[in-house]
Amino acid sequence: MTIDTEVLKDAKLYAEKNGESLSGVIQKYLFELTSVSKRRTIVDMMEEFGPSTIDPKADLKELYYQERAKKYGF
Repeated sequence: MTIDTEVLKDAKLYAEKNGESLSGVIQKYLFELTSVSKRRTIVDMMEEFGPSTIDPKADLKELYYQERAKKYGF
């Protein structure tokens, strides 16, 4: 691996300023870089909910107010 000398100098200063080794900084960065693809996306999260149980023809505004009335007792 080759790194520009100015970038390397700045990276060493950054590591020293933050009380870390340069190897540690690089390893942490590479870990974060490669683990991004392993994060759950919004689509993944929505698939966990499964299909909706709400009637597609329902008045969502009315359902909202009904749920609030149940929750807060008015």
